[in-house]
Amino acid sequence: MNLLEIVRQSIDSLLRNRLRSGLTMLGIVWGLVTVVLLLSYGRSVGVEVLNGFMGLGNNVIMMWGGQTSMQAGGERSGKKIKFLDGDTEAVRDAVPFLTAVSAESDDGFSFKYGSKVVNISTKAVEFPYGGMRKLNIDEGRYFEPADFTEHRQVVIFGPHAAQKLFNGYPPVGESVQIEGHVFQVIGVLQTKIQDSSNNGPDNENAFVPFGTMRILRDERDPGSIVFQPSSPDLHIKALQAVRAVLASRHHFDPKDDKATPTWDTVEDSQEIMQFGIALQTLLGIIGAMTLGVGGVGVMNIMLVSVTERTREIGLLKALGARRRDILTQFLLESLTLTFIAGIVGMIVAVIVAYLVPPMPLYSDIYKTANNEGDIILRASPGIMLVSFAILAAVGVISGLLPAVRASRMDPVVALRHE
Repeated sequence: MNLLEIVRQSIDSLLRNRLRSGLTMLGIVWGLVTVVLLLSYGRSVGVEVLNGFMGLGNNVIMMWGGQTSMQAGGERSGKKIKFLDGDTEAVRDAVPFLTAVSAESDDGFSFKYGSKVVNISTKAVEFPYGGMRKLNIDEGRYFEPADFTEHRQVVIFGPHAAQKLFNGYPPVGESVQIEGHVFQVIGVLQTKIQDSSNNGPDNENAFVPFGTMRILRDERDPGSIVFQPSSPDLHIKALQAVRAVLASRHHFDPKDDKATPTWDTVEDSQEIMQFGIALQTLLGIIGAMTLGVGGVGVMNIMLVSVTERTREIGLLKALGARRRDILTQFLLESLTLTFIAGIVGMIVAVIVAYLVPPMPLYSDIYKTANNEGDIILRASPGIMLVSFAILAAVGVISGLLPAVRASRMDPVVALRHE
C-alpha cells in the first residue's frame, strides 16, 4: 500500500466520523494557535527589550579613568587615572580594528533662549560619536567635519531637551546662549527608545563639538573614551588593546581593569539575547504542553480506530502484511489527522496574530509613533517552522502507541474479534 493510498484512507476515516474527528482536530488547532502566539509574543518582547538596550549605541564600549589596584612601573596601587588630551588620538592611531573612536565629556550647562533659562545635561563629542550612539536626526543636520576643524559653536538637541527650552517652537536655525556664549542650533534628534544610558538618556541631552569644551569650561581632557570594535566578536580584544595603549601612556598595568572601568555593551547585549531565547523557550514549552493536550485527543481517536478495525488488521496480516506495514499505516493516519488540523491551525494563527492589536511596551513611555517599541504579534517563518516541528513531534508521539498496538495484534485473535 503506497503513501497516497494511506492518506486517502485516513481522510475517508475522518469523514466517516466527522464529529469525533472535528473535535479532535479542534484540540490540535487550539494548541497550535497557542504555540504560535506564545512564540510570537516571546520573540517580540525579546527583540524590543534588546532594541531598547541597544538604543545606547551599536556595540559600543565606554571607558573611564579610575584608580589602580595593582603596582606597576614603581607606582603604588591607588593611583588615580585621569584621561588627558591626546589619549583619544593615541587609541585611534594604535588600534586598527576599531570602527570609530570618540572622546566624550559630560556636564550640565545653563541654556538661555530669549528670557527662558534651562539647565540641560550636555555631552561634548567628536564626529564619529553619532554613528556609534545612534544619534539620528529628525530636523536639521548632524555635525559635519568642518564643525570640528573650524571650531564652530553649534549644538544639537535631544527632542525632550528641545521641548524643554523651546516649548514646541522650531529650534533649528535659532541661536541660544550656553554659559553666555552664542551657539546656533543645527539639529534635533529623533525620539529614541533607550533603556540604558550614560549620564541621562539622549532624548534629554544636548550635544556640542568636543573642542567647544575649551570655550565653555577651559577643558581639553576627555572624561571618557567611546569606541566601537569593527566586529562584535572582537569586543574583548578591542577592550584589551585600548587599555594597553592607555596603560603605556599613564603607567599602569594593562591587566588592571580597575584603572580604567568600562561598560561593554556588546557583552550586555549578548546577555539580553540569551534572556530573549530563554523566554521563547519557556513560552514554547508552555505552548507545546497545550498542544500535547490535543495530541492526547489524537491518541484517543487512533486507539478507538484500532479497536474498530481489529478484524481489518487481522485480515491484512493474514494476507501477508508485515508488522512494520501496519505500524506505518496507522502512524501515517495519525500524522494525516495531525497535519490537516495543523494546516488549519497555521492559517488561524496567522489571522489571529494580525487581529491582536499591538500591546504597549515603550510607546507610552517615549510617545513614539506607529506603535514603535510595542509588542506586535507576527507569525514569522522561523516561528512557523518551530511550531511545525513541535506539531510533528506531537503527531508522532500521539500515533506511535496506537500504531504499535495495531502492529502487535495476533492475526488469529484479530479475525475472531466481534
